[in-house]
Amino acid sequence: MDATLSNQYDISDATIEAVARDEKRTSEAICQGLEQGTIVVLGSADGPVKPLGIGAGLRTKVNANIGTSPELSSFQAELHKLEVALAAGADAVMDLSTGGDLDAIRRGLRAACPVSMGTVPIYQVIAALGDEQDVGDVTADDILAIVETHAADGIDFLTLHCGVTRQTVAALAQQPRICGIVSRGGAMLANWMQVTGLENPLYEQYDAVLDICKAHGSAISLGDGLRPGAVADASDAGQIAETVVLGELVLRARQAGVQAFVEGPGHMPLDQIKANVILQKRLCHGAPFYVLGPLTTDIAPGYDHITGAIGGALCAAAGADFLCYVTPAEHLGLPTDQDVWDGVIASRIAAHSADLVKGVPAARDWDDRMSRARADLDWTNMHHLAIDPGRVSTVRGEEATLDPEACSMCGRFCSMKVKLTDRQ
Repeated sequence: MDATLSNQYDISDATIEAVARDEKRTSEAICQGLEQGTIVVLGSADGPVKPLGIGAGLRTKVNANIGTSPELSSFQAELHKLEVALAAGADAVMDLSTGGDLDAIRRGLRAACPVSMGTVPIYQVIAALGDEQDVGDVTADDILAIVETHAADGIDFLTLHCGVTRQTVAALAQQPRICGIVSRGGAMLANWMQVTGLENPLYEQYDAVLDICKAHGSAISLGDGLRPGAVADASDAGQIAETVVLGELVLRARQAGVQAFVEGPGHMPLDQIKANVILQKRLCHGAPFYVLGPLTTDIAPGYDHITGAIGGALCAAAGADFLCYVTPAEHLGLPTDQDVWDGVIASRIAAHSADLVKGVPAARDWDDRMSRARADLDWTNMHHLAIDPGRVSTVRGEEATLDPEACSMCGRFCSMKVKLTDRQ
């Protein structure tokens, strides 16, 4: 193996080899993706966090968001959601906490989390303001200090809204939105810039941000602070203006030896998804693409894990690499344990559906094994091969006692029980 490739981002050969085994790819292919910036590798074979590859030619990954709010700030509740997300098969987790002792919550979740973990440092900056303070009291140094705190705590990837600049926010005026800025981090920074009259320090002092990430081995997830939050707002001037800036920042990160990937929409009609992925990949130089959904309609509160999975499948099939789950609680409240489970499973179905058309190694094999089990009426293997075996057990219920082979849909008319003979 070419050591200069594996050491470009201070990633050990053992870690690269672990990712290659998991992805059924060669170590050389992983190294090539790292060199080109089309793959990022998180975690370490030498540490407590499982190695994870995200990017071109790899299995589409799924992230689960957890975290407290000012209204509900139980660490134990979020710790249990972490366990649920992992049991459901999440590849990574983000702590989006905004309530309670944020340092203790983050560090506690980090200690308990064996997979890659991300955070959004700007949340803590604003959440820390006292009753007598306002956003204008925050300094650029305050923002950079919290970024360093999160990186020093071993956070694998930091969502930093570096593309929310005075210029990109001004672009929103060209096409007024229904929902404006829906990203919490993006709205916080836009508000700070409006109040202070200053430029976003995550952009203006980007070299300092890169130094922090390089020193602690954290990747940058370039946040989509101007992502659309309504299907009517998709693909507008503000979204595209930010994407152009993020592409420039991707190149600067690579030059500094910091891994970077880019976040994307949001809410988006079906007919715009493929074009958006192509545009993002082009403008951001092939960097891995991390998307929230996207949600394909605005009318389904309580079912947005479904709208997100529809958009996520199309987005990943078009080339997105990393899906952030959406739960049934999206737009309604903090997710419950069941919401977390449903969100992860829905996004995993979307991711796998995309992997089938991407030609990801072994993706088709899973489907073929399930199909053979169905053809053989092998309920045991169908259960084991299901993405959610527990759901199979619940739905199947007592039906097996009625007929150990067929189900109540077809019974003795089950097509799999009709044996056709070959005819000349």
